[in-house]
This record gives sequence, structure tokens and C-alpha cells, in this order.
Amino acid sequence: MGICDNRVVIITGAGRGLGRAHAMAFAAEGAKVVVNDVGAELDGSGGSLSPAQEVVEEIRSLGGDAIVNGDDISDWDQAGHLIAQTIEVYGRLDTVVCNAGIVRDRMIVNMSVDEWDAVMKVHLRGMFCPVRHAIDYWRAQVKAGSPVQARVVTTSSGAGLFGSVSQGNYSAAKAGIAGFTIVAAQELGRYGILVNGIAPSARSRMTEEAFADMMRKPEEGFDSMDPANISPLVVWLGSEMCGVSGRMFEIAGGQLSVADGWHHGAVFDKGARFEPAEIGPLVSDLLQSAPDPTPVYGS
Repeated sequence: MGICDNRVVIITGAGRGLGRAHAMAFAAEGAKVVVNDVGAELDGSGGSLSPAQEVVEEIRSLGGDAIVNGDDISDWDQAGHLIAQTIEVYGRLDTVVCNAGIVRDRMIVNMSVDEWDAVMKVHLRGMFCPVRHAIDYWRAQVKAGSPVQARVVTTSSGAGLFGSVSQGNYSAAKAGIAGFTIVAAQELGRYGILVNGIAPSARSRMTEEAFADMMRKPEEGFDSMDPANISPLVVWLGSEMCGVSGRMFEIAGGQLSVADGWHHGAVFDKGARFEPAEIGPLVSDLLQSAPDPTPVYGS
């Protein structure tokens, strides 16, 4: 018996890395898994179902149940087909894990609008489109008198929470995902849909080049950057055992924490409109009582 027995789970970008690890972990806990992946390279080029098919075959070889889906989740109609195929094959949908992503790392002064748009499309549209279609299905179930225990797990990043030099597009997209997560949690709880996010640190195609030393696999001992370390949290968030919503979890190796977002700081109230020359001294006073921000990665 597993904590996700008979739950039907979609995982986007599940052909490699974190997504693959999530798929294997969900299957090990009894879930039926839809392995979505277009097989693209990190820069978005190419496309092959082979990685996703390999994951499905491995799950099946271990006695699990999984199917392949090659839809482009950033396309509205294809994302709809992903949800429809899942329901057609398995008769239901319980959890959506939004994992797919690409990078186009550049310093902002060298970044093109195409590099900006490509990252926004995969991370933000690629999250919104399948989630939006899934919400339509779950709301219809609830309105028809069938309560749901639905779960959405989004994937942000330390870059999205704190920023990362040379990743302005990626950081902005991941920050957008974090913002979407807390809003969706507030809007969807009434339907039985819980929404949480993760900011993982693990070895992947995105991180092993950018942070080669940190991500290098040790010759012996605990491999803290193994992507499989992240998956137990994701499986729990995607299960009926999860009862929290609207939270962002940082996880790396064997370390787990709940990240806090922006907070209101100290307030000076003049009771009237400020003069421009007054602002500087007031800001200096306010900054003295404000906590130092978490450093931007790479700074």
C-alpha cells in the first residue's frame, strides 16, 4: 500500500531529471502516472518521446501503471488534450505536478526578447494551461456532486525566491510561479483543490552546468543533490495526506523548510503627501529596522 494508491497523477517534463524522479516515486506509492514530456533540449530545440517512453517502460517493469503524453503544455489546446487523454485512459485526474522548464541563461544586457519569451512560455504558460484545464474538470466534478481531493504542485526555484545572476528571465518566471501558487491556493480551496510549490536544489540538466561544483556527484556517501531526494515531498504534496495549501517548500538533500515571502515592513505615516527631498532620510530610517534581504545567487 502506498500513500497515492489509485490516484492519477500528471507530471510535466517527466522524461528526465526531477520529473523522472517524481514519476518513479509516485508510481512506487501506487499512483497511475501520466509522463508528459516533449523531449526537448534545454534550449527548447528538438523533441523526442524516447525519454518519456523509457520512464514509462521502467515503471511498468516494476509493476506500475503509466502512459506517455507528448503534448506541448504551453499550447492551450495541447494542454487540454493532456487532461482529456488522462481522463479517457484512467477515468479521473487527482494531481498535476508542474515540473517542465527550460533555461536561456544570459546577463540582462545580452538577453534577447526571444530568450525572454521562450522561458516565460514554458514556465508560466506551461504551468497555467494544464492547471487551468484540470481546474475545469475538478470544478465540474464538484458541481455534479462529486467532491475531489485534488492537488497541484508547482515548481519554483531559489532563483525565483531570491534571484540569480545571469538568470533574469528564469528568476522572473519562477517568481511568477510562486505568486501564482499562493493566489491559486486562495481561489481554489473551496473546490477541494490544494496548491503548493517547491523550490528544490538538485542535480538536473539546468543546474549541473551552472553550478558544476555544487552539483557534482560524490564518490561515496549521501548524494545530497540526487533529484530523487526531492520527490518524497512532491509525492506527499500530491497525496490526500497533504492538508496544507498556499505554501512554498525549500528542499535540498535531507533538508526541508518552509519559505516565507514578502512581508510588510515598518511604516512611517506622515499623514500628508511627501516632498521628494524628505524621502531619502525616511528610507534610511526604514532600512535600519528592516532585515537584510537574502543575497541573490551568484552575487
